[in-house]
Amino acid sequence: MTPVALATCAEVAEGDEDSPALVRALAVRGVEARPAVWDDASVDWAGFDLVVVRSTWDYAERRDVFLAWAAGLPRVLNEVDVLRWNTDKRYLGQLEAAGVAVVPTRFLEPGEPFEAPDGRFVVKPAVSAGARHSARYEPGQAADARAHVARLHSLGRAVMVQPYLDGVETHGETGLVYLGGSYSHAVRKAALLLAGQPPGEALYLEEQVERARPSEAECAVAEAALRVAPEGLLYARVDLVPGLDGPVVLEIELTEPSLWLGYADGAAERFADAIAAAVARR
Repeated sequence: MTPVALATCAEVAEGDEDSPALVRALAVRGVEARPAVWDDASVDWAGFDLVVVRSTWDYAERRDVFLAWAAGLPRVLNEVDVLRWNTDKRYLGQLEAAGVAVVPTRFLEPGEPFEAPDGRFVVKPAVSAGARHSARYEPGQAADARAHVARLHSLGRAVMVQPYLDGVETHGETGLVYLGGSYSHAVRKAALLLAGQPPGEALYLEEQVERARPSEAECAVAEAALRVAPEGLLYARVDLVPGLDGPVVLEIELTEPSLWLGYADGAAERFADAIAAAVARR
């Protein structure tokens, strides 16, 4: 059987919740897949025909190390250029410049002053995963937000400031999943950043997820975002929230997104087909 690694991190060494079903579906297709921790020096990465980046959720604080690891692999998907583009959320500026509707975002490099926007807003690192070190603030919490920005800047990390869109509370966040270049399914996630919740240190925040059927407008915005992204994607998830004039991109996940394969019939099989086809193309 063809050996494939599903790259993960030490805190979830056996892979995410999608891993068991994906491993079984790949086995049926003649692919022997197993989770492997990305920064484990004992792993023989040359022994795999392909490394699929999955739950490497601890990369954000060591992005340079993570990208160097990926660049040293014989073959990795998504490809290293995709990972480099996607792991810094400044790509939102490229989406906006291309006419894609995105959440308005201001980036602050270390040392740049912070001014609290009007209304509720969110502060998070420009390189982030799992909502770590992210928090939502009310208009009267400018001092807390300023301290948050200062902490991140002191670590040499750029910061992004975004308005907290009220539609997240009523509609939730819609994640559209694409496998092998084609739309597969969608989920809806409840609001993640809660009022008064301090910036988290855990690997990820627990999410409330349910099946969803995206609207035509949501599909159109997601596909417009993917047209701006690098080509040749094995997997993608586009997260949308309601804006004032329709859905807007919160982020486009091409590195280590949860794909929620258990929330759609046949999704694990579709992803296994895409991985097996990628192996065969080699």
